[in-house]
Amino acid sequence: MKTTSKEDVRSHCAVNYGVEIFGDRWSLLIIRDIVFVGKKTYGEFLKSEEGIATNVLASRLAFLEEQGILSKAPNPGDKRKDFYTLTEKGLDLIPIVLNIVLWSAKYDSKSYVRRSKEFFARLSRSPMQVSEEVKALVRNGECIFPES
Repeated sequence: MKTTSKEDVRSHCAVNYGVEIFGDRWSLLIIRDIVFVGKKTYGEFLKSEEGIATNVLASRLAFLEEQGILSKAPNPGDKRKDFYTLTEKGLDLIPIVLNIVLWSAKYDSKSYVRRSKEFFARLSRSPMQVSEEVKALVRNGECIFPES
């Protein structure tokens, strides 16, 4: 498993620190799944369309928890399952994720976010305001696009 501490980072450059903590493909997709569709359990993350391998998912969840981005607690309804939620440190990644969404929508004409024209328009006009609103939603256990 990948670990990062002050002793083993490649450099203390701020960009490098971010890349080492959340710069791999899977970490941001786990965060995306929490923020956008409210996933909370290992099984829910495993069903993501990108097809993460079970060992990679377990490793990324443990790493994100170790880094203080996720917290894990037993599911109140089923003690055999754990709920993963974003910590305040994790919530602070929401503006980054939303800016990636804006960038991707600009350059990927098939981007899913374009399907939600109202959300995309609001995010384009007021990214910081939307980021704060989304942080509050996720902090309260909600998500941007709850499944009906």
